[in-house]
Amino acid sequence: MKNSLLLIISMLLCAQISAQVTYEKFESRKLNSTRQLKIKLPDNYDPESELKHPVIIVFDGEYLFEPVGGQVSFQTYFDEMPESIIVGVIHGKERFYDSYFDEVSGLPVESGQRFYNFIAQELIPYLDANYNTSKFKVAVGHNVMGNFINAFLFHETPVFQAYINLSPDFKGAMSQNVVTRLEWLDKDIFYYMATSDKDIKPIRQTIRTTNTSINAIDNQHLTYYYDELKGDSHYQLVTGALSKAMDRIFELYKPLDEKELKEKVLPYEGTLDDYIVDRYERIDELFGIFKPISEKELEQLITVAEKREDLESVYKIGKLADKLNPNSSFGTYYMALYAEKLGKTKRAVKLYESALGLEDMAHIDREFIMSHLDGLKVAEEDTETEIKEDEDENEEN
Repeated sequence: MKNSLLLIISMLLCAQISAQVTYEKFESRKLNSTRQLKIKLPDNYDPESELKHPVIIVFDGEYLFEPVGGQVSFQTYFDEMPESIIVGVIHGKERFYDSYFDEVSGLPVESGQRFYNFIAQELIPYLDANYNTSKFKVAVGHNVMGNFINAFLFHETPVFQAYINLSPDFKGAMSQNVVTRLEWLDKDIFYYMATSDKDIKPIRQTIRTTNTSINAIDNQHLTYYYDELKGDSHYQLVTGALSKAMDRIFELYKPLDEKELKEKVLPYEGTLDDYIVDRYERIDELFGIFKPISEKELEQLITVAEKREDLESVYKIGKLADKLNPNSSFGTYYMALYAEKLGKTKRAVKLYESALGLEDMAHIDREFIMSHLDGLKVAEEDTETEIKEDEDENEEN
């Protein structure tokens, strides 16, 4: 049932892609010719908004654009990656010349260098000037264009922040050059590479050797992923590899899941408000986009804090929630609960009463808060009665 639902959603999303794609002609001085682009903007794209979007540039846009667009639509539908601007570059009869390389280094030369300049010096500045783009740029290349996209790594500041190499046909010394460049990175880079057991043998062999070398690199700026798919040909592997690549590159963007809660949040040294704030600052830093912390994630952190018997985190998460959304009872409720657990009854009563005047949460409504409040007031009255009885008894004695 679940697989059928996912298939239906995928079909609907793919149908939408064709309707939403626009074609633009780009007059390039670097190429001295006109190039056609396929562009797909996010569904709710607003040119007047301050919201920024990552840019995914797809080489071999004739056949790779739709698979990339379908995967992006699928993952954004489930909020597993940010809404992105997808740009497909159409090569047509120029593909051989666009990918032209030096046989020794594997790097672009002559017409290949002109195409490189077109992308780096014309296309990307054009996109940044005309669309709401973030600083996070992704290059997607297959076969010989998989070799080509690696050239953008060698700029002093790499042109792209993520590289999706789909069965790259490394030329000359490109694979060794890539390994050396990744070893000396001083900027954060995501690098993904995929092959298959049914891939073209020489290509697969070079990719495997390259993978072994990259795996030996110890560089905190490199985030590397590798997949070897089963049963797919050189062209069939594209779909499965794209799914894995997008899933991994944007892993940090996803909402908290059980794996992260268990492996990273539970053993975190410090209060959990710091963990979630640092996490979202890194999202902003890496992807150049703002994503708000959800109330659901704060609830998950509260659950972990209670499991850790970490009252300080409960209070600080409540304080953070109150700052993020002062109209919600979430933050005030958990600050009240913290005070209650510490035996600060008057403070807890005051906070619970404040929470009653705010918006309900899905799992904590006015009735639930009132039960806490009534219980505290009864306890407070009982304490006052006990104190008075003790005083009367002392007077009699």
